[in-house]
Amino acid sequence: MRKLRRLLVIPLLLSLALSAACGREHDESVVRIGVNDLAQPHWDVFKKKASAAGITVEFVNFSDYNQPNPALSQGRVDLNKFQHIRYLANYNARNNDTLIPLGATEIFPLTLYSKKHKNVSEVPQGGEITLSNNPANQVRPLLSLAAAGLIVLKNGASWDSKIEDVDKAASKVRLTTIDPTLTAQSLESVDAAFVDDTFAQPAGLTQQQVIYTDDPNRPDLTQYINIFAARAADKDNPKLLQLTKIYHDPEVEAAIKAETGYQGIFKNNPPAELQTAATELEAKFKK
Repeated sequence: MRKLRRLLVIPLLLSLALSAACGREHDESVVRIGVNDLAQPHWDVFKKKASAAGITVEFVNFSDYNQPNPALSQGRVDLNKFQHIRYLANYNARNNDTLIPLGATEIFPLTLYSKKHKNVSEVPQGGEITLSNNPANQVRPLLSLAAAGLIVLKNGASWDSKIEDVDKAASKVRLTTIDPTLTAQSLESVDAAFVDDTFAQPAGLTQQQVIYTDDPNRPDLTQYINIFAARAADKDNPKLLQLTKIYHDPEVEAAIKAETGYQGIFKNNPPAELQTAATELEAKFKK
């Protein structure tokens, strides 16, 4: 009889444990958002605004750019906010995924920093410049470097340009691709580096160290608008759509603007427009 009770108790305990685990994993009352800058104060303001609207938010912080999209696809988070449209389109094309942009956040100027030079003309022949090793984040720096006269692209500068198109013999500088989280640190040893705004602020980089920037309001840079991404099934999810609007609440935007070194320009493009841009880019990336 004692053995029988033990046999009955074990499945019961396993059932209770599994039920608890599933409850935590599928708690639809909580929206989980993947970010890569959780230390920024504006997320506290955002969370309070969401709570006032009846939405409970939990954040999951990622230090690796390769993690937030798989986490979203697998249902470990419900939204993520760390990327622009072009990055998402490239991810979908390479991984046969169907994530979508659900709301616009901001666009940032492309920023080339240097701790050795005051402007691009001072970068010497054979100088080294670092940039992201992610193909989706390379074409904009390549076009900027070509415009600045630092590199030559074999087939001319276009949105189809790749790192392989750089004419090394004809170019003034050498390009080194590294993880984007490391470009700020690389400034100690290279002539210049393209550093994402997310990493420039913690690294203490300032406007005085910027030697080149582009115009983020150019129409052809819509693909670089940063976004909240979601699963395709949540395209019309009212709770998630409301959260993308809360990001543009005046108090949230004010908190973002107050952060040291913030250079973003807020964008409110309709979701359909963002999704069309992503779909067009995905088609190009799949060719």
